[in-house]
Amino acid sequence: MAKTVHDDVLDGALNIVKNNCTRMVACSAQPTTYTEANATYALADVTMASGDFTAANGDTSGRKLTTAQKSGVTVDNSGTANHVALLDVTNSKLLYVTTCVSQALTAGNTMTFNAWDLEIADPS
Repeated sequence: MAKTVHDDVLDGALNIVKNNCTRMVACSAQPTTYTEANATYALADVTMASGDFTAANGDTSGRKLTTAQKSGVTVDNSGTANHVALLDVTNSKLLYVTTCVSQALTAGNTMTFNAWDLEIADPS
């Protein structure tokens, strides 16, 4: 029996991130809570708005949400960034965590969050 899902269902999940993410944070370890992402492991952060996200068809199936590049972001704490977290600061929620290429960051310098995709595949 075939499995299918309407794009609106996948977009519903992606829209939770798009409509509620107010901060993107470079983290030195994988955060499992809002506090870990926002403080404990936080190295650099930038304000986000719904316009920083673009929904489209996925690369192979499903849907994706592309996060815009953010450059000139001030590094607050020195360390090696290896995760990126998307936060809903208003409601103190950790919305999404992903890995990133490890990068040594030095407090007082600036960094760039490259554009990246959050993708949900069609069921198989």
